[in-house]
Amino acid sequence: MRQSDKPIRPFGLSLSDASSAHIASLALSAQRSADDGVALVVTPNIEHIARLRRSPGLAAAYRNAAIIVCDGWPVQFYARACGLDVERVTGCEIASALMRADAFSAWHRLFFVVDRPETEDALRDWAARKALGDRIEVAIPPFGFESDEDMCRDLAEQICRHGTTLLLMGVGAPRSEIFVDSHRHQLPPCWAFCVGQAIKVELGLVRRAPRIWQRSGLEWLWRLAQEPRRLAGRYAGSSIGFGMAVLEDQRRRRGKPVDAVGGGR
Repeated sequence: MRQSDKPIRPFGLSLSDASSAHIASLALSAQRSADDGVALVVTPNIEHIARLRRSPGLAAAYRNAAIIVCDGWPVQFYARACGLDVERVTGCEIASALMRADAFSAWHRLFFVVDRPETEDALRDWAARKALGDRIEVAIPPFGFESDEDMCRDLAEQICRHGTTLLLMGVGAPRSEIFVDSHRHQLPPCWAFCVGQAIKVELGLVRRAPRIWQRSGLEWLWRLAQEPRRLAGRYAGSSIGFGMAVLEDQRRRRGKPVDAVGGGR
């Protein structure tokens, strides 16, 4: 294969050009079989890209992901600079496309993993309005659950017992991605979406940046203004890590060996 024929893989990732509406349609329209297994959908921003360099578990999850979209605008900007024409698709857009669906097929059973009781209460109110009844279940794992194998196994078994077809993980990266990937053989065949705060945004518990901020790529600044103590250090560290990832990826693109991270299947 000639160099020009090689697929463009920024950061070693197979980034998808699928829209949020298309991804939601895939998940809502066809029931996955046992042979299909779990289809993991991940939404990288600069924090994810920075973490990929030092988290083998997150890197493995990305390698095994079914769909990888461009969430953060710097990720999209760099992908386009590499010659890959992809749109930005955020976790908020995916969660919205799923949760605002007009109807769910009778075989769908939804499971949400979230971090607070008020989020569970809002989800159950949402389910009542959508006439989903007992077809949803919610779990609130304790902080640090991802480091406790017994807790992870119990959560995976709970998701399996529910007969889950749509799994929405709202406990943040890299916990969500690593949990789904490392326990995929215990989970039922389902679509698994790691969307973090997007569930709260869709439920109206967290206010998303105004559209003009989103379109201008300044949504991160809006979030920083809302939670400066929690996010300032994280954003600074992620920015440095993202810059290092760009430098490493440029080395790879010049022909120096760097392992690919994400696959898509």
